[in-house]
Amino acid sequence: MALLSSTEPENVKEACKDECWVKAMDEELEQIEKNNTWELVPRPKDKNVIGTKWIFKNKLNKNGEVVRNKARLVCKGYAQQEGIDFEETFAPIARLGAIRMFLSLSSFQKFKILKMDVKSSFLNGDLEEQVYIEKSDGFILENDPNLVCRMKKALYGLKAPRAWYYCLDKYFHQQGFSKGSADSNLYIKLENDKFLILVVYVDDIIFGSNEEAMIQNFSLVMKKEF
Repeated sequence: MALLSSTEPENVKEACKDECWVKAMDEELEQIEKNNTWELVPRPKDKNVIGTKWIFKNKLNKNGEVVRNKARLVCKGYAQQEGIDFEETFAPIARLGAIRMFLSLSSFQKFKILKMDVKSSFLNGDLEEQVYIEKSDGFILENDPNLVCRMKKALYGLKAPRAWYYCLDKYFHQQGFSKGSADSNLYIKLENDKFLILVVYVDDIIFGSNEEAMIQNFSLVMKKEF
């Protein structure tokens, strides 16, 4: 905890004076680069270029102690125009009834429940629309001021969370899951008398099974893919 900052900077200029927040921004950009989120291209003359900003937030534990300095590069999505930069908005959020049903079944079957948080989940979703954003403040990607970022993947703030859901849904079907009829964010995988059930809430996934091996295998393949 001594290696973390207890204050949240108001802007990039303040953040760049603190090594803790510089490290947090580096980690965010590493995730973006790892997922091949954008490519630098000449500034288009006939397209809307969306601005970006950094969001700085301290993650606290139950005792109110700082456990993580979290920096997020987000887009100013309010500048997007429907039909040009995006078609529709959507986020994969399970119904409360589906979560209750899952927990009730888990209790009845007495199987273990695990929770998984997909880090920078939106960076995994491929964009269908042509979206351009300004380069991030505080970091020099290229010296040419005429270059902007053409998005390949979704980024927080963009009106495109459906891209993440499509990516996740496609992968689950490849892994042999079928979608629940009661909730499109509930998935079931059956193997004879063994089954694995999972519920998706944006980037959080809770899952459980009556077979320990299915739980372990699912954890491994998810870590490998995302």
